[in-house]
Amino acid sequence: MIRSALFAAQMYLAMGVLGLAFAPAALLSRDGAVRACKLWCAWVRWTARWMLGLRTEIRGTPPEGAVLVAAKHQSFLDVILIFAALPRPRFVMKAELMRMPVFGWYVARLGCIPVQRGKKGEAVANLLQAAGSGEGQIAIYPQGTRVPPGQDAPYRYGAAALYAHLGQPCIPVATNAGYLWPLGLRRHSGLAIVEFLPPIAPGLAPDVFLATLEDRIETASARLAEET
Repeated sequence: MIRSALFAAQMYLAMGVLGLAFAPAALLSRDGAVRACKLWCAWVRWTARWMLGLRTEIRGTPPEGAVLVAAKHQSFLDVILIFAALPRPRFVMKAELMRMPVFGWYVARLGCIPVQRGKKGEAVANLLQAAGSGEGQIAIYPQGTRVPPGQDAPYRYGAAALYAHLGQPCIPVATNAGYLWPLGLRRHSGLAIVEFLPPIAPGLAPDVFLATLEDRIETASARLAEET
Protein backbone atom coordinates (compact mmCIF):
# COMPACT_ATOMS: atom_id res chain seq x y z
CA MET A 1 0.00 0.00 0.00
CA ILE A 2 2.87 2.40 0.77
CA ARG A 3 4.50 1.66 -2.58
CA SER A 4 1.15 2.16 -4.32
CA ALA A 5 0.69 5.55 -2.65
CA LEU A 6 4.20 6.68 -3.60
CA PHE A 7 3.66 5.47 -7.15
CA ALA A 8 0.38 7.39 -7.47
CA ALA A 9 1.96 10.56 -6.08
CA GLN A 10 4.88 10.56 -8.51
CA MET A 11 2.62 9.59 -11.44
CA TYR A 12 0.38 12.63 -11.03
CA LEU A 13 3.35 14.87 -10.24
CA ALA A 14 4.94 13.75 -13.52
CA MET A 15 1.68 14.54 -15.32
CA GLY A 16 1.82 18.13 -14.09
CA VAL A 17 5.54 18.59 -14.76
CA LEU A 18 5.44 17.15 -18.28
CA GLY A 19 2.20 18.97 -19.03
CA LEU A 20 3.71 22.32 -18.19
CA ALA A 21 7.06 21.55 -19.85
CA PHE A 22 5.43 20.55 -23.15
CA ALA A 23 2.76 23.26 -23.11
CA PRO A 24 4.53 25.48 -25.70
CA ALA A 25 4.99 22.55 -28.10
CA ALA A 26 1.39 21.44 -27.55
CA LEU A 27 0.15 24.96 -28.29
CA LEU A 28 2.03 24.96 -31.60
CA SER A 29 0.79 21.60 -32.84
CA ARG A 30 -1.24 18.57 -31.89
CA ASP A 31 1.90 16.50 -32.45
CA GLY A 32 3.48 18.25 -29.47
CA ALA A 33 0.55 17.17 -27.29
CA VAL A 34 0.80 13.60 -28.58
CA ARG A 35 4.52 13.43 -27.77
CA ALA A 36 3.96 14.75 -24.25
CA CYS A 37 1.23 12.21 -23.52
CA LYS A 38 3.20 9.29 -24.97
CA LEU A 39 6.22 10.26 -22.88
CA TRP A 40 4.02 10.29 -19.76
CA CYS A 41 2.58 6.86 -20.65
CA ALA A 42 6.11 5.48 -21.03
CA TRP A 43 7.06 6.99 -17.66
CA VAL A 44 4.05 5.41 -15.93
CA ARG A 45 4.82 1.99 -17.42
CA TRP A 46 8.49 2.19 -16.41
CA THR A 47 7.84 3.37 -12.85
CA ALA A 48 5.07 0.79 -12.39
CA ARG A 49 7.56 -1.93 -13.27
CA TRP A 50 10.35 -0.93 -10.89
CA MET A 51 8.23 0.47 -8.05
CA LEU A 52 5.45 -2.13 -8.03
CA GLY A 53 6.59 -5.09 -10.09
CA LEU A 54 3.66 -4.33 -12.41
CA ARG A 55 4.76 -5.19 -15.93
CA THR A 56 2.80 -4.25 -19.06
CA GLU A 57 2.49 -5.82 -22.49
CA ILE A 58 0.75 -4.82 -25.72
CA ARG A 59 -0.24 -7.79 -27.89
CA GLY A 60 -1.56 -8.02 -31.41
CA THR A 61 -1.11 -5.39 -34.10
CA PRO A 62 -2.16 -1.85 -33.16
CA PRO A 63 -3.82 -0.14 -36.15
CA GLU A 64 -2.17 2.81 -37.86
CA GLY A 65 -4.86 4.10 -40.22
CA ALA A 66 -8.31 5.56 -39.64
CA VAL A 67 -10.25 2.92 -37.68
CA LEU A 68 -12.63 2.56 -34.76
CA VAL A 69 -11.08 0.92 -31.69
CA ALA A 70 -13.59 -0.62 -29.25
CA ALA A 71 -11.99 -1.71 -25.99
CA LYS A 72 -12.75 -3.42 -22.72
CA HIS A 73 -12.38 -0.86 -19.91
CA GLN A 74 -11.37 -2.22 -16.51
CA SER A 75 -8.83 0.33 -15.34
CA PHE A 76 -7.03 3.60 -16.01
CA LEU A 77 -4.09 1.40 -16.98
CA ASP A 78 -5.82 0.07 -20.09
CA VAL A 79 -6.32 3.68 -21.22
CA ILE A 80 -2.59 4.32 -20.80
CA LEU A 81 -1.61 1.19 -22.74
CA ILE A 82 -4.02 1.81 -25.60
CA PHE A 83 -2.85 5.40 -25.91
CA ALA A 84 0.78 4.25 -25.90
CA ALA A 85 0.07 1.78 -28.74
CA LEU A 86 -1.91 3.98 -31.14
CA PRO A 87 -0.21 6.62 -33.32
CA ARG A 88 -3.06 9.21 -33.36
CA PRO A 89 -5.64 8.23 -30.71
CA ARG A 90 -8.85 10.16 -30.03
CA PHE A 91 -10.77 8.79 -27.05
CA VAL A 92 -14.50 9.09 -26.50
CA MET A 93 -14.78 10.23 -22.87
CA LYS A 94 -17.06 11.82 -20.31
CA ALA A 95 -17.27 15.58 -20.79
CA GLU A 96 -16.49 16.17 -17.09
CA LEU A 97 -12.93 14.88 -17.64
CA MET A 98 -12.27 17.77 -20.02
CA ARG A 99 -12.45 20.15 -17.06
CA MET A 100 -9.59 18.53 -15.15
CA PRO A 101 -6.42 20.65 -14.80
CA VAL A 102 -3.64 19.82 -17.30
CA PHE A 103 -5.22 16.47 -18.24
CA GLY A 104 -8.36 18.11 -19.59
CA TRP A 105 -6.48 20.66 -21.69
CA TYR A 106 -4.31 17.98 -23.27
CA VAL A 107 -7.12 15.57 -24.14
CA ALA A 108 -8.98 18.47 -25.79
CA ARG A 109 -5.83 19.32 -27.75
CA LEU A 110 -5.59 15.70 -28.87
CA GLY A 111 -9.06 15.90 -30.37
CA CYS A 112 -10.74 13.59 -27.86
CA ILE A 113 -14.51 13.45 -28.10
CA PRO A 114 -16.58 14.58 -25.09
CA VAL A 115 -19.89 12.87 -24.36
CA GLN A 116 -22.50 14.80 -22.41
CA ARG A 117 -24.73 12.85 -20.07
CA GLY A 118 -28.34 13.19 -21.09
CA LYS A 119 -31.01 11.58 -23.19
CA LYS A 120 -29.82 8.58 -25.17
CA GLY A 121 -30.73 9.92 -28.61
CA GLU A 122 -29.27 13.35 -27.93
CA ALA A 123 -26.04 11.91 -26.55
CA VAL A 124 -25.57 9.65 -29.60
CA ALA A 125 -26.25 12.53 -32.01
CA ASN A 126 -23.68 14.69 -30.22
CA LEU A 127 -21.17 11.83 -30.32
CA LEU A 128 -21.51 11.39 -34.09
CA GLN A 129 -21.24 15.11 -34.72
CA ALA A 130 -18.10 15.43 -32.59
CA ALA A 131 -16.51 12.37 -34.19
CA GLY A 132 -16.66 13.99 -37.63
CA SER A 133 -15.06 11.97 -40.40
CA GLY A 134 -13.04 9.79 -38.03
CA GLU A 135 -9.50 11.11 -38.44
CA GLY A 136 -6.91 8.94 -36.66
CA GLN A 137 -7.97 6.12 -34.37
CA ILE A 138 -11.19 6.81 -32.47
CA ALA A 139 -11.23 4.72 -29.28
CA ILE A 140 -14.53 4.01 -27.55
CA TYR A 141 -15.45 1.89 -24.54
CA PRO A 142 -18.63 0.15 -25.77
CA GLN A 143 -19.90 -0.58 -22.25
CA GLY A 144 -19.77 3.16 -21.56
CA THR A 145 -17.95 2.94 -18.25
CA ARG A 146 -15.22 1.12 -16.35
CA VAL A 147 -16.39 -2.41 -15.53
CA PRO A 148 -14.35 -4.20 -12.82
CA PRO A 149 -13.41 -7.84 -13.42
CA GLY A 150 -16.20 -10.20 -12.49
CA GLN A 151 -18.95 -7.66 -13.17
CA ASP A 152 -21.15 -7.33 -16.26
CA ALA A 153 -22.49 -4.34 -18.16
CA PRO A 154 -24.32 -4.23 -21.51
CA TYR A 155 -22.62 -3.17 -24.72
CA ARG A 156 -24.33 0.09 -25.65
CA TYR A 157 -25.79 1.36 -28.89
CA GLY A 158 -23.40 4.33 -29.10
CA ALA A 159 -20.56 2.06 -30.27
CA ALA A 160 -22.75 0.57 -33.01
CA ALA A 161 -23.91 4.03 -34.11
CA LEU A 162 -20.32 5.24 -34.34
CA TYR A 163 -19.30 2.09 -36.26
CA ALA A 164 -22.09 2.68 -38.81
CA HIS A 165 -21.36 6.43 -39.03
CA LEU A 166 -17.64 6.00 -39.71
CA GLY A 167 -17.91 3.07 -42.13
CA GLN A 168 -14.47 1.92 -40.97
CA PRO A 169 -13.15 -1.41 -39.64
CA CYS A 170 -13.47 -1.86 -35.90
CA ILE A 171 -10.56 -3.24 -33.88
CA PRO A 172 -11.70 -4.94 -30.64
CA VAL A 173 -9.33 -4.75 -27.65
CA ALA A 174 -9.27 -7.11 -24.66
CA THR A 175 -7.53 -6.58 -21.32
CA ASN A 176 -6.85 -7.98 -17.86
CA ALA A 177 -5.64 -4.65 -16.41
CA GLY A 178 -8.41 -4.41 -13.80
CA TYR A 179 -6.99 -7.34 -11.83
CA LEU A 180 -3.69 -5.53 -11.24
CA TRP A 181 -4.79 -1.87 -11.26
CA PRO A 182 -8.25 -1.95 -9.64
CA LEU A 183 -10.38 0.98 -8.57
CA GLY A 184 -8.83 2.50 -5.45
CA LEU A 185 -5.23 3.09 -4.46
CA ARG A 186 -3.65 -0.34 -4.13
CA ARG A 187 -1.81 -1.84 -7.11
CA HIS A 188 -0.55 -5.40 -7.59
CA SER A 189 2.49 -6.98 -9.20
CA GLY A 190 2.05 -9.10 -12.31
CA LEU A 191 1.59 -8.73 -16.07
CA ALA A 192 -1.11 -6.35 -17.34
CA ILE A 193 -2.02 -6.87 -20.99
CA VAL A 194 -4.04 -5.16 -23.67
CA GLU A 195 -4.53 -7.25 -26.79
CA PHE A 196 -5.57 -5.88 -30.18
CA LEU A 197 -7.80 -8.48 -31.85
CA PRO A 198 -8.56 -9.12 -35.56
CA PRO A 199 -10.71 -6.39 -37.15
CA ILE A 200 -14.45 -6.49 -37.64
CA ALA A 201 -15.23 -5.43 -41.21
CA PRO A 202 -17.57 -2.47 -41.77
CA GLY A 203 -21.15 -2.93 -42.92
CA LEU A 204 -22.66 -5.21 -40.28
CA ALA A 205 -26.12 -4.51 -38.89
CA PRO A 206 -25.98 -2.81 -35.46
CA ASP A 207 -27.23 -5.82 -33.47
CA VAL A 208 -24.91 -8.21 -35.32
CA PHE A 209 -21.97 -5.85 -34.80
CA LEU A 210 -22.58 -5.51 -31.05
CA ALA A 211 -23.01 -9.27 -30.61
CA THR A 212 -19.80 -9.95 -32.54
CA LEU A 213 -17.89 -7.26 -30.66
CA GLU A 214 -19.04 -8.49 -27.25
CA ASP A 215 -18.22 -12.11 -28.04
CA ARG A 216 -14.69 -11.31 -29.22
CA ILE A 217 -13.81 -8.92 -26.40
CA GLU A 218 -15.28 -10.98 -23.58
CA THR A 219 -13.81 -14.26 -24.84
CA ALA A 220 -10.32 -12.79 -25.18
CA SER A 221 -10.55 -10.92 -21.85
CA ALA A 222 -11.54 -14.16 -20.10
CA ARG A 223 -8.48 -15.82 -21.62
CA LEU A 224 -6.24 -13.01 -20.35
CA ALA A 225 -7.86 -13.31 -16.92
CA GLU A 226 -6.81 -16.97 -16.83
CA GLU A 227 -3.22 -15.84 -17.40
CA THR A 228 -3.53 -13.47 -14.44
